[in-house]
Amino acid sequence: QVQFVESGGGLVQPGGSLRLSCAASGSISRLYVMGWYRQAPGKQRELVARITAAGNTIYANSVKGRFTISRDNAKNTVYLQMNGLKPEDTAVYLCNVFNQFAKEDYWGQGTQVTVSS
Repeated sequence: QVQFVESGGGLVQPGGSLRLSCAASGSISRLYVMGWYRQAPGKQRELVARITAAGNTIYANSVKGRFTISRDNAKNTVYLQMNGLKPEDTAVYLCNVFNQFAKEDYWGQGTQVTVSS
């Protein structure tokens, strides 16, 4: 069982910034991959960014250069700094922990990000 505390979503104007945080606890290892996905209405869930315990990162092409993922292994917390937000970034952002050893995914409840003027 993994529990999540997500925060940082909200309403922001185009070009603005937000920082998402996700603290995971429970049956979790600091070795697991952590990341963020998003899902907009009527669209499939898509990867935004992932980070390994060693700090290796992967980003969706649509957010490269604008978003930065980071993590604090001691706190099992992952962050997503989002700059230069666009209306097409509007979605529910979901925190993800991936147990790469057992091939298991754990999901947070999601936080809404809305980019609108």
